[in-house]
Order: sequence, then structure tokens, then C-alpha cells
Amino acid sequence: MAIVDRVRELAAPLAEAASVDLYDVEYNGGVVRVLADAEGGIDLEEIAALSRSLGRALDEQDLIPGRYTLEVSSPGLERPLRTPEHFRKATGSEVRIKTATDFDGPRRLLGTVERVAAAGVELRSRDGALLHVDFEQVLSARTVFEWGAQARKPPKGAV
Repeated sequence: MAIVDRVRELAAPLAEAASVDLYDVEYNGGVVRVLADAEGGIDLEEIAALSRSLGRALDEQDLIPGRYTLEVSSPGLERPLRTPEHFRKATGSEVRIKTATDFDGPRRLLGTVERVAAAGVELRSRDGALLHVDFEQVLSARTVFEWGAQARKPPKGAV
């Protein structure tokens, strides 16, 4: 079992006990990053409590070989979308998707999540077109947060 999966199994009940939702777990280059959220947002006290309990549990279980750094935070305003559940929670929100090179369409998409199916997501672009992207064609995706009253311009080449 991969380190990310073992950390997720360990973190899920700790997050539930802290009354927060485990959003995502990443492990890269000796950094274990745990993202947690809560209804109405997560505060620093909740993050600190989860960090302490997870840190103790990771030390006791010795799941990660060698040295590592534990980071516990919220997913942020422009949160990564990696799972179908992440996309479902983003329904109605604007997202930015980078597609695989073999995707039959633009490499960079910007649109509102209309519907999420088992195999992929449907986006409504700003010009009204409905686009379907299979999850296997998504290289990266994140929600888009618009600062201020004036919307950002889409990046060059985005649809």
C-alpha cells in the first residue's frame, strides 16, 4: 500500500474525531501534506489540533521511512480537484483544467462544472459551449477564485 493511502487511512478517523473533513493527502519529496476542510471553513485551531493528533499517530505507527515534514492546512480558495468527489463539490463553481496531450480539444479549459459522471466532468465554458472531459484526461484542475468585482481574463489559449 502506498504511503499516501496509509496516511489517508490513519488521518480519516482523526479528522472525523476533530469534526473536519479530510480533503486530500499528498506525499512528495519527504513532505506529507494533509488538506482538511469543514462546513463553513476550517480555522487555525482545528488545523493545529489535527496536526498534533496526526503527528503523534504518524510517529507511533512509523508509516513513513526516514525524515519527513508534516503540513496540515485547508485546501484554500483555489483548491485542487483530484477526485470525482472534489469535482462534485465544485458543481456550479468555475474551474481551470489542464488536459493531457492526447485530449481531443484545448489543453487548457476554463468553465463552470455543470455535471459530474462516473467517467468525467462536463464544463460550461464562458462562451456557453458544453465540454466533456474524462477524468483520465485531466492532468490538473483547481477551482478559480475571482478577486474583486472585475473578473480575471482567461489565460492565453484557454477555452
